[in-house]
Amino acid sequence: MNPLLRYLWNFRGEVNAALTKTLAEKLQVSPLVAALLQQRGIADVEQGRQYLSSRLADIPDPFLMADMEIAVKRLCLAVQGGERIAVHGDYDVDGITASALLVENLRSFGASVDYYIPLRLVDGYGLSGEALQRAANSGARVAVSVDCGVSAHDEARLAKELGLDLIITDHHQPPEKLPEALAVINPHRPDCLFLDKGLAGVGVAFMLLVALRSRLRQIGWFQDRTEPDLRHSLDLVALGTIADIAPLSGLNRILVKAGLVVLNQGRRPGIAALREVADVKEVNCGSVGFRLAPRLNAAGRLQDATQGVDLLLEAVPAKALDSARQLDDCNRQRQAIEQQTLEQALEQLTEKYDPSQRSIVLADPEWHSGVIGIVASRLVERFYRPTVLIAVDNGMGKGSARSIRGFHLYRALNDCQQQLSAFGGHEFAAGLSLPADNIEVFAAAFESVAENELSDDQLQPRHLFDQEVLLEELTLETVTELDLLAPFGMGNPQPLLVARNLRAQQVQVLGDKHLRFTARQGGYSQACIAFGMAERIDELAGEFDLLFTPDVNEWRGRSSVQLKVKDVRPAESES
Repeated sequence: MNPLLRYLWNFRGEVNAALTKTLAEKLQVSPLVAALLQQRGIADVEQGRQYLSSRLADIPDPFLMADMEIAVKRLCLAVQGGERIAVHGDYDVDGITASALLVENLRSFGASVDYYIPLRLVDGYGLSGEALQRAANSGARVAVSVDCGVSAHDEARLAKELGLDLIITDHHQPPEKLPEALAVINPHRPDCLFLDKGLAGVGVAFMLLVALRSRLRQIGWFQDRTEPDLRHSLDLVALGTIADIAPLSGLNRILVKAGLVVLNQGRRPGIAALREVADVKEVNCGSVGFRLAPRLNAAGRLQDATQGVDLLLEAVPAKALDSARQLDDCNRQRQAIEQQTLEQALEQLTEKYDPSQRSIVLADPEWHSGVIGIVASRLVERFYRPTVLIAVDNGMGKGSARSIRGFHLYRALNDCQQQLSAFGGHEFAAGLSLPADNIEVFAAAFESVAENELSDDQLQPRHLFDQEVLLEELTLETVTELDLLAPFGMGNPQPLLVARNLRAQQVQVLGDKHLRFTARQGGYSQACIAFGMAERIDELAGEFDLLFTPDVNEWRGRSSVQLKVKDVRPAESES
């Protein structure tokens, strides 16, 4: 077993010196920020202004989405007529937040709304026929899916038979033929004119609400009632978008930037309680991804994701705190199961891993289907191969897949569909089901696709860095200015810089896992922290190059620059 531990360092892309100067002067930013803007797709001053301001006023027209007009017209009739609306979500954070978003705001519009989240271990992924039947029996005449449904052909036909007008909102890759629903709202539809294709499920649901509120306003629905302020629900949009690792560019960046402000205001008792149990003082993309989202996700992975929706909708702080504590306990259970599954997967790889393989496919009847997606991500980090883990139960396998840059999972699974019962997902993450007897054949087919799609060069992991800098350039003012580019995440990476020919001083090992040291370059020095790199302490013995993200460290009321180390290598080596 030989996991890939060393990354190449590649320059993200050249910048135009004249444009850097123009952006710096016109936008009143440092040359470093001006260069970083170019590397994030900014080609002129106006684009730069829009990027830095990220105003909600710049949200595009939601009616550009295919079928939006049909969906809004039907929902207007349901709201006006007091018809019951059934919301059907998914069990991950994107689906949980999207469900809470629709339920909260449809009710504030005056609608009668119920909601249903499938049980991962019982219902599996996607629209549930049983849930649609239950909705019809309860008197619902409209059903709205969030974060699922774009491949639900059988369920769409069932909805029609039950007299349910089904509105599908989703962001997963659509099949060639769409389900026969009243409306299918998905920015990835080939006929959809909406330019922002990277929305998470919660983002698509938010745009539906923007369109619906606009139409209700036009017909005078809010003349005798309070018109809801959708900005107050942007905390849910930010939470779901970050958790789903949607690209933080374009519309997503606007929504998340505004949503993080709402998250930090602490308006929602459920999120305030979640912050308390997770010990989160300030909410940012990192704390959402590593502290809040895993706890909200835990119930859906192991038990019932409805707990997450209930928490987000809870208005009583004491009840919210009780629910958050239950989710915190559930998350600890999830972590233990995840660690055990990772160890078992690594044991399998010890026996049969071949570095010449282009992919990894593993299966086990003891695995919990709620954690295999996380473990697949861990294996991708270690081996840099498209990875599928499959939990086998009663002759059927449920799989979760994660990928690398350059290998589109949904398309790969489409090429292997003869072995699969069902599949769906994105470029980098997907789910599937198949008979257990098909696993070996599927693994061979998946490997064949990977062999055709991936070159040796693509299997070499890379860090893409933005700029080379001198330590003397990293003043507190300059590093603080980098926050103008936030929020950081997929599609809008935190600036990754390189400083060359450094020497380390005052090297310390922290907690047996981490390193703290001072990097010196000529007469200048900067404090450094290297998480999880204690075993690489010997690499600091001579002169080295450093790959890092600069940050502002706050300690006892004092602010200082700190470099968060991503990688280190001997000085003057080739990129």
